Amino acid sequence: MLAEQRQQMIMEMFSDSKVVKLKDICQQTKCSASSARRDLQILEEQGSLVRIHGGAKAKHDLQREMDMTGKSTQNVSAKDRIAQLAAAKITDEDVIFLDAGTSTLAVVRYLRPEQHLTVVTNGVIHASQLADQGIRTLLVGGMLKNTTKAIIGTKTVRDLQRYRFNKVFLGTNGVHDEYGLTTPDPEEAAVKQAALGQAEEVFVLADGSKFDAVSFVKIADLEQVTLITTDIPRVVFDKYSRQTNILEV
Repeated sequence: MLAEQRQQMIMEMFSDSKVVKLKDICQQTKCSASSARRDLQILEEQGSLVRIHGGAKAKHDLQREMDMTGKSTQNVSAKDRIAQLAAAKITDEDVIFLDAGTSTLAVVRYLRPEQHLTVVTNGVIHASQLADQGIRTLLVGGMLKNTTKAIIGTKTVRDLQRYRFNKVFLGTNGVHDEYGLTTPDPEEAAVKQAALGQAEEVFVLADGSKFDAVSFVKIADLEQVTLITTDIPRVVFDKYSRQTNILEV
């Protein structure tokens, strides 16, 4: 197979996942690891992807963000495992904040009415599902962002500054050892920052594809949060555990 054909196949693999592993490239293109690495180097130089340990990840615009429908189809199994561990950190009668996003939405199904929780959220879908499950829910006010179904804006920030939370659960678009936690939208970042500032404990839910990624707006430093994740290589775990507490499923 020609190198150009292999490289085209590699780019097509990103239609199913944001991260492609070297061993999967070798298997699908029937090439050696050295050939696959050369292909990844060429594609990175072309600006088509970013190489990471053991493979590559798709390269996205700093301000680009998928809608809820698109996000909900990605890394479903990993998000579910992360959600179960996040839910296990919640104790009876906690007051918690659930950020809008698919990672935090996965937590909702593991919450029970008999825990007597109070859940504050800026996620419209989250609020609806929480109410259906009989959980006391407060939906903050503000402007609805159509793509992510998140409530954002200055009113949202003011509402959050009135509350105190035992635990805050946030999503993020990027986790980076130099640039911290990042997201494409300044207004969503402001909401996350407001919730973080009112919390006793902050947990960030991030599957393996978020590591070494950088988006437009910084949310917080890694030292401010505990990361809940899964499916990251040991070298990545060691790299980030120097700066933050990591709970891995």
